[in-house]
Amino acid sequence: MKEKLMMISLGLLPLIMVLGNSTLIPLLPNIQQSLGLNELQTGFILSAFTIPAAILIPIAGILSDRYGRKKLILISLTFIMVGSVISFLSMAIPNEAFSILIGGRVIQGMGAAGTTTLAMALVGDVFHNDKRATALGLLEVYNGVGKVIAPIIGATVGLVIWSAVFIVYPLVALMAFLGISRYVENVKGSENVLGIRAYFQQAFRIVYQRKKELFPLFFIGGVGLFIVFGVLYFLSFLIQETYHIDGFFKGTAFFFPLSAMTLASYWSGKRIKNDEALMKKLMLLGTSLLFVTFGLLIFVHSLSVLMFSLTLAFGGLGFVLPCVNMMITSTASDAERGFVVSLYGTTRFLGVALGPIVYGIWMMNEKSMYVYSFLTLLIAGGWLILRIFSSVDIGKRKVVKMKSK
Repeated sequence: MKEKLMMISLGLLPLIMVLGNSTLIPLLPNIQQSLGLNELQTGFILSAFTIPAAILIPIAGILSDRYGRKKLILISLTFIMVGSVISFLSMAIPNEAFSILIGGRVIQGMGAAGTTTLAMALVGDVFHNDKRATALGLLEVYNGVGKVIAPIIGATVGLVIWSAVFIVYPLVALMAFLGISRYVENVKGSENVLGIRAYFQQAFRIVYQRKKELFPLFFIGGVGLFIVFGVLYFLSFLIQETYHIDGFFKGTAFFFPLSAMTLASYWSGKRIKNDEALMKKLMLLGTSLLFVTFGLLIFVHSLSVLMFSLTLAFGGLGFVLPCVNMMITSTASDAERGFVVSLYGTTRFLGVALGPIVYGIWMMNEKSMYVYSFLTLLIAGGWLILRIFSSVDIGKRKVVKMKSK
């Protein structure tokens, strides 16, 4: 029972990370109008959360390797709650609302650095073999569930006032804080404590030595979330401004593609275990679905075709991500896992941060947007396929140990 409660508590961490941006996506047109913002400023509301997280994730990983995951997670959740309160209060000073909102979002992002990636690292510490694969799959499911329910929550709460969404966020963070405090044991940091400079040198050496294995996995994770959040940003404006759908029904428009991603993640996480052959097949299937659907959208992009294609594409990504997570966490030893997983988390967050900004530019020409998306996926997916069928072997990894002086 305690193990289940621990997984629920840890599962709230990727859920919190997703809520940080996804609840706001359907509200962006309303926020833009309310605060009188341009497209770049509107996109920065999302990026102000993800850029600080992307920068601080490796530092959070280093500190968690040295001082323990649980402590860093609890500190991170405190930052999230404080940032949420500041963001909520931004409307109290209309002339400075945008600046205060961005300040609150930055603090939230600083806290988000210690959520999903540290949860993945902690799962890697606590669970082994089949249980590890299942637990990592569940984290991806929570991530997917967050993506499904967040737009609905945001669109519904936004019917009252858009800033009310910042009440939901700290409540979930508080639940996670209490659950982790009670049900998650603190995994001690490494006894071989290095100086920061020495740690960075050895950690980057480890990553560089495994670059052929890790870099394609990092890249597809970042590109996958870049596509997801970029497309959701585009979809939010398309649905409201072109089809005049708003409120709860606007939130439900995201349901099918994000549900497909969640179900595929859950199914994959339950079945991959340590089966490397199955992981390769699922990644090949997932990348193929991404290629085909975005290739189709170049030529046909009516709303019905768009929603059908995105459902298949997001489902394909749901096959890929749990396999990537498993390969990365299993490639790293206990002493280096926090740093390696944190670098992976940084690439994912950079994808989330850049998606809305880049798609805000790309969506000026819809056909070109799909061409650029297809080419980006072709590079990331092609690199992944080439490497996973030639170099990755999670069952026979070589561990480069961190040495203390």
